[in-house]
Amino acid sequence: MTLLTGGFVVAMAFVTAALSGVFGMAGGLLLMGGLALVLPVQAAFVTHGVLQLVANGWRAVLHRRHVRWDIVGWYAAASLLAGVFVALLAFTPSKPLLFLLLGLVPGLTWLPQRWIKLDAARPPQAFLSGLSVTGLNLTAGVAGPLLDIFFVRTELTRHAIVATKAATQVFAHLAKILVYGAPLVAAGAKDLPPWPVFGLAVPLSMAGTFAGGLILDRMSDVNFKRWTRWIVTAIGGLYLVQAAQLLLAG
Repeated sequence: MTLLTGGFVVAMAFVTAALSGVFGMAGGLLLMGGLALVLPVQAAFVTHGVLQLVANGWRAVLHRRHVRWDIVGWYAAASLLAGVFVALLAFTPSKPLLFLLLGLVPGLTWLPQRWIKLDAARPPQAFLSGLSVTGLNLTAGVAGPLLDIFFVRTELTRHAIVATKAATQVFAHLAKILVYGAPLVAAGAKDLPPWPVFGLAVPLSMAGTFAGGLILDRMSDVNFKRWTRWIVTAIGGLYLVQAAQLLLAG
C-alpha cells in the first residue's frame, strides 16, 4: 500500500465517523465506496468492518444511556444466523456489482412512510431487522438505509435512534470481519492495509465519532431526518455513476 493510499484510508476514517456520528448511516456508505476505490473488494469489506465496528461501538458507548438493549439483543441473535448463512454461500460481489448495490441502497430512504409498517421496538421486527440488515451488509457492504426503515415508526428520539442503531451495527460489522476476514487471513492478509494504518485510523475514527456527537446535540429531530435522506441519496448517485463506468470499461 502506498503512503497516499494509507493517508486516504486514515482521513476517511475520521471524516466518515464524524458523519455517522451525526446521521447514523451516511458515513458508513461513504467509507465503503471510498475503500472500494483503493482496495480489493474483500479487503475493503474487512477494513470497513473494522473501522465501522470501532466507530459504532464507540458511538454506542458515548450514547449508552439512550440504547434500547432489548432491540439490540434480538438483532444480535438474527445477525449471527445471517452471518453463518452468507459464510456458507461464500459469496463476494465484483467491484461493479458492489458499486451498483451501494448506489441502489439509498433508494430505500424514499419509500413512503405509509407503506412502512415496521417498528424495531417490536421483538419480531427487531429480529427481522437483524436478518435483513446483516444480510445486506454482507453483500452490499452497507445497509444503513434498510436499518433506518425499522426505526421510521418508532417513538425513539434522535439520540436513541443513533445509539441503538450503533449498538446493532457492532454485530453486523463483526459478522463482516469474520466472513470476509477469515479467508484473507488464511491467504496471508496481503491485501489488507498494514497495521500502522489501522493504528492511526482507529483512534481517529473514535475522535470523529465524538465530533459528530457534538453536532448531533445541536440538531433538531426534523433536520436530522431531512438531511440524512438527501446526503445518502447524493452519495448513492455517485456510486451509480461509478458502477456504470466500471461496467462500460469491461
